[in-house]
Amino acid sequence: MKHLERATAELEPIETASVDEIRALQLERLRWSLQHAYDNSPFYKQRFDEKGVHPSDLKQLSDLSLFPFTTKEDLRNTYPFGMFATPREELVRVHASSGTTGKPIIVGYTANDIDVWATVMARSIRAAGGRPGDILHNAYGYGLFTGGLGAHYGGEKLGCTVVPISGGMTARQVMLMQDFSPSIIMVTPSYMLSILDEFKKQGLDPRASSLRVGIFGAEPWTNAMRQEIEEAFDMDAVDIYGLSEIIGPGVANECVETKDGLHVWEDHFLPEIIDPETGETLPDGELGELVFTTLTKEGLPMVRYRTRDLSRLLPGTARTMRRMEKVTGRSDDMIILRGVNVFPTQIEEQILKCDALAPHFQIELRRAGRMDEMIVHVECQADHSSDDARNAAARELRNHIRNTVGINCHIEICLPESIERSEGKAKRIVDNRH
Repeated sequence: MKHLERATAELEPIETASVDEIRALQLERLRWSLQHAYDNSPFYKQRFDEKGVHPSDLKQLSDLSLFPFTTKEDLRNTYPFGMFATPREELVRVHASSGTTGKPIIVGYTANDIDVWATVMARSIRAAGGRPGDILHNAYGYGLFTGGLGAHYGGEKLGCTVVPISGGMTARQVMLMQDFSPSIIMVTPSYMLSILDEFKKQGLDPRASSLRVGIFGAEPWTNAMRQEIEEAFDMDAVDIYGLSEIIGPGVANECVETKDGLHVWEDHFLPEIIDPETGETLPDGELGELVFTTLTKEGLPMVRYRTRDLSRLLPGTARTMRRMEKVTGRSDDMIILRGVNVFPTQIEEQILKCDALAPHFQIELRRAGRMDEMIVHVECQADHSSDDARNAAARELRNHIRNTVGINCHIEICLPESIERSEGKAKRIVDNRH
């Protein structure tokens, strides 16, 4: 990898505080957050009262399990401003989720919330290897989506020079990378693959680019995809996690020194893992659904928000705060095909094992008679586009999926650049079963 200066700029004291100090701070802030939600959000007052709990019932962190969950449906049902715990006039900004069905989910921020968000984003960029003075190429989408402005404010707070290019116009993205020599890029991993294609199309060597750190998020991606990007660009590819409902990007981030899971910024966000079926709290180390409670958020506090992301909590390594395992699937992203649970990331891993295939794919679900079937549409590499090469690649991928994932599916090998490219989150599943 390109040389990465890791020693400059001190860590914040909380990043190296003892576990006991972090837990004490969390308890103090959790008491405030529950009381703030109860006193100022009619939604939460009603929800707590229905469950028969009061903020004063929280004596220790484990008592959080007494409190009700919050779901995406609650945000939809209170659209647009029904869940806020501050008057609307005190909000300095609203964002909306990037969801594609029905009304968007509306989130809002006070001035203090924006400052907290910038702080955790700056901490995330620093953990990934960014430093004051670095040029940061920000290709996350600006607008109602939280990615662009979240990364932007965090980069500025750290002291980076931010290039707010947003998504799209890929040829211009590459031109400005060549001209400005950024050392950091923030973008979705699927769009980074489009940028890689554009480097090759322009006859440029991506390994000779100035990029040394990529901070990728907004969609699940695999370690195989990380390796592909790192080798292509001779850079460190680091995972960032967040969601609009909690604050936006910057809830957790991998540290470039270890790349062994994402450290949750536990001074602002309290994580839990639950059994997605029963709602029971699981111990650290167990795989389940990630749940977050905000500890410092004023405008839209979240109590036990069910993310639907599947992960597990692990002890800290490069920082004291706990890590969450890389999210590679969502409980609502799961395909159940003839009784077998399948996640798009499992298919991606098998595609990356095939040298003849490019990492651009889409999964189509359709119904043949009474049975569901899955078709994987995936592009071949340009030098494997003959009929024989494509047929061989289809056989290889079909075998990988059958032997590893445990399902039989149809494979359609497409010509290069025939699958629609994403400038934001990739649309991996097309459901034609109606």
